[in-house]
Amino acid sequence: MAKDSGPKGQQPEALRSLKSAARSGSRKPHGQGYEARGDTAPKPAAPERKQKAAAEVLKAGAEKRPDKMREAAKKAPER
Repeated sequence: MAKDSGPKGQQPEALRSLKSAARSGSRKPHGQGYEARGDTAPKPAAPERKQKAAAEVLKAGAEKRPDKMREAAKKAPER
């Protein structure tokens, strides 16, 4: 098993795992296991920022305002 350079006990972040798989011929990289590594670990962001962005997206969706949904999603912290 490859050495982990990411936080212990965290699962790989899904989008970052897919990105690393895409770089290796659409297959899971050999050294990527079930724990996060430096290149697949979640990017840190304050939970309050994530929650606020999600609430804005959901509110705009409930109001059937796709333009506001896209705008709110762009404000969300990078994942």
